[in-house]
Amino acid sequence: MKVAVIGAGVVGLASAAALLDRGHDVVCLDRLGPMAERSTGTSRIFRLAHNSATLIDLARQARAGWTRWSEATGQPLVRDVGCLVSGALTLPWTAAMRKANAPYEIVGADWAELRLPVRKAPDVLLYDVTGGAIETVRTGEYLAGVLGAALRVATVYALEQRDTAARVHTPDGPLDVDAVLIAAGAGTSPLAAQVGIYTPTVLEHHVRFTFATSRGGPLRSWIDQSPGMPSTYQHMAGPGRWTVGALFDNATLAWEVGRDEAVRASREAVVDYVREHLDGVDPTVLDELYCTTMAELGDGFHLRRNGPFTAVYGDNLFKFAPLLGDLLATAVTDGTEDAVDYL
Repeated sequence: MKVAVIGAGVVGLASAAALLDRGHDVVCLDRLGPMAERSTGTSRIFRLAHNSATLIDLARQARAGWTRWSEATGQPLVRDVGCLVSGALTLPWTAAMRKANAPYEIVGADWAELRLPVRKAPDVLLYDVTGGAIETVRTGEYLAGVLGAALRVATVYALEQRDTAARVHTPDGPLDVDAVLIAAGAGTSPLAAQVGIYTPTVLEHHVRFTFATSRGGPLRSWIDQSPGMPSTYQHMAGPGRWTVGALFDNATLAWEVGRDEAVRASREAVVDYVREHLDGVDPTVLDELYCTTMAELGDGFHLRRNGPFTAVYGDNLFKFAPLLGDLLATAVTDGTEDAVDYL
């Protein structure tokens, strides 16, 4: 089959690579190039821990894919530093880990191997022993190398069904293909709507910040929803670098607020949090990474089909990338039901 993949974030790249591996004729199109929007940055958290056994099993399959990719590159793509979970998430996520028969430990603030840059650690934490931090730059370089000439910088401004095939309109002219995968992040909804597929349209602003840390050694990834402080996710972004992202109420991050105001409010709150609660982390922002997210989606991913068109959407998808690539390659070429939800 001839397949067009729209979007060269990690999901689009992984899907295009899986399609190529199966012998299909593939072109992957992105207006900015590989890993330029939601997939940008130097690291992401990998975790088995989720609020459902189904997602834990899917993450376990994805972890095997990360191992396969690491072997292909000759270097680890996931730093095995583990992931700690605390606050309101601990109890339900522990129950799901138990149900999925996934490896975990329950540890306390006095655990000698805690390895968090925090002044006062939570009393109880779930330790996801399989968790860690994904090397996103290496991942993007590997996948872009696999695609080679199949990866093109081009804006897709329209989609059209022609009998049982599809036409992709770009500034360089139309491209006729047998199937189209739309994996374009914030751009998925308007393109999918052109071919009769509904995906969520409400976007939110999101930004995470990187600080210098004097804490030596590899630090663990951490997700925290403790009372009385912002819900955060935190991980190493490289040697001596600690990244903090916070989740705020809709009034702070709503699309109508505007990017500048959302970034300003997020920066102020995160810097205050770092200054008050973290230890060995300088509250001076070294870098900030802005992206858009789908409002209120949370973990999980969704596939929608109409004829030769398949759209994928969700949030926190990077950790699932190897598995998503395989699932989407199958959905595009073999066909699945019109709607599939992985939650």
